[in-house]
Amino acid sequence: MVIARQLPTPWGKRIDLLCISSSGSLVVLELKRSKTEREVVAQALDYGSYVRAIKPDEIPRLFARYQEEYCKDVPARSLEEAFCSHFGVKSLPEELNGEHELVIVASVLDPATERIVNYLAEEHDVRINAVFFRVFRDTEREYLTRVWLRDPDFDEESESGTTAASEKVAWNNEFYVNFAPSRHRSWEDAVKYGFVSAGFAPRFRDALMRLQPGNRIWVNVPGPTGYVGVGTVVESAVPVDQFLVQNEVGERVPITTAPHKATHIDEGVGDPDKVEYLVRVKWIKTVPVSQAVKERGLFGNQNVVAQPRDAKWPHTISRLKQHFGVQD
Repeated sequence: MVIARQLPTPWGKRIDLLCISSSGSLVVLELKRSKTEREVVAQALDYGSYVRAIKPDEIPRLFARYQEEYCKDVPARSLEEAFCSHFGVKSLPEELNGEHELVIVASVLDPATERIVNYLAEEHDVRINAVFFRVFRDTEREYLTRVWLRDPDFDEESESGTTAASEKVAWNNEFYVNFAPSRHRSWEDAVKYGFVSAGFAPRFRDALMRLQPGNRIWVNVPGPTGYVGVGTVVESAVPVDQFLVQNEVGERVPITTAPHKATHIDEGVGDPDKVEYLVRVKWIKTVPVSQAVKERGLFGNQNVVAQPRDAKWPHTISRLKQHFGVQD
């Protein structure tokens, strides 16, 4: 779904089209037009460096500006209204711009550029692809064909307008959890005190509320990082100021008063829609972010909490058990 067109960057260039996918990722569409192959790849990478820093609360403003400039003939809608209508869902994903994708649109690329795109994707995990469109004419009819350079790893839409589902399996009762380190939460704190967390929107709070004592969770740091831990939920989610830990002298105190790395962990205290929520976890195995497990074929998702039915999920758990040395 397009959310911006000719979007200016701080260094004077303009992104041809900026879109949002059904998972909440931002997608840069860079049109080749008169650019050389090498130039269009370089520009896409340059734009990616800008797009990755777009904050979630900026996205609705970008979309509002896009509607003002390019959709004057239709009533303006909020980002959530347009997103739900476009993808046939009930709400926005819990996290926006957790990842971004780069797509080059062209009629053809030279072999060297195709090798570069494949190299970036396969060796460096850059989410980059190219799509080729061609028009054919048969007497009075015209046909538009589309071919991807690489099999796209994001959901495409079917002709009926619903999101095409990948192969599904029965959920195995193990949860996927995204933990996004920021000034509000630190993975070091999470390991030390035993928790996962999210905050600053009701949907994050509500997502964590799904985790109940006894649930096993596999924790992923979104983006290019990877999986960092597996544990069992001990207590349901509570606001950060109600999460008690043991301090250096053995006293049970709120984590906000104990030594911690997150500089703004107590921001929003008193506001249930903004405060950080913490779920107590007994860790089975954790690794530092620098040693996160990342490999092709592992399940990934933008939601804070997910109950995956994707065929990748059993494979992902099997691989993580090997990496973490976990045995049932």
